[in-house]
Amino acid sequence: MKIATFNINGIRARAAALCDWLDEAKPDVVLLQEIKSVDDAFPRAPFEERGYRVETHGQKSFNGVALLSRLPVEDIRRGLPGDEGDEQARWIEATVIGTQAVRVCGLYLPNGNPAPGPKYDYKLSWMRRLKTRAEALLKGEEPALMAGDYNIIPQPEDAKRPETWQDDALYRPESRRAWRDIINLGFTDAFRARDQGPENYTFWDYQAGAWSRNNGIRIDHMLLTPQCADLMSDCGIDAEIRGRERPSDHVPLWVELDA
Repeated sequence: MKIATFNINGIRARAAALCDWLDEAKPDVVLLQEIKSVDDAFPRAPFEERGYRVETHGQKSFNGVALLSRLPVEDIRRGLPGDEGDEQARWIEATVIGTQAVRVCGLYLPNGNPAPGPKYDYKLSWMRRLKTRAEALLKGEEPALMAGDYNIIPQPEDAKRPETWQDDALYRPESRRAWRDIINLGFTDAFRARDQGPENYTFWDYQAGAWSRNNGIRIDHMLLTPQCADLMSDCGIDAEIRGRERPSDHVPLWVELDA
């Protein structure tokens, strides 16, 4: 079972590019972030023609997450529990049925800038809710993963120039502490379990030639429960598609499970 996460940065602008990547990479499940579309306006046809079931949790002009699956899907839930008043579309989860079931959770964690401030307070509050959901997944003692754009730079080696991010919400000590609080529950950072090296990034800004200079950051992550980590056979970043025409500023991160 190949599962990928991809912040697409506007599904209507990049549907064709996404289809090209799907045809090449052939993932079974894709968790999308920043679709920037309400549910009814999501361009389903090209993905359904490729055999994907499409489930969305959209929002007009901002945010929005989606799930594409070529495998049977059950128990779909939308919205991160813990705040009924939160109207931002940042969470979708479902059980995907392969040779065994895997619970997949797609997330778009708040950016939090400017920090400090109300947006940063929302980010940290959202991460506390995420930790509660993570604890529940662990208690289930089943294969599960939480994947998406976390807007967190975990370590200095996850940025080309970490010194420029010191005061940014993605790298502030409180953000990284909240990340470690979740990891330390017993999750595996899938990519770092596979590759400990520097200069492995998932995001490059559109400005100042960031891509050409490889001035990137690693902010898209997959966290696996122990039962899911035991199934992992490979993990990678498809960085090369960042250099294509009209790309997203993010690239796909994927994991292969013996499931």
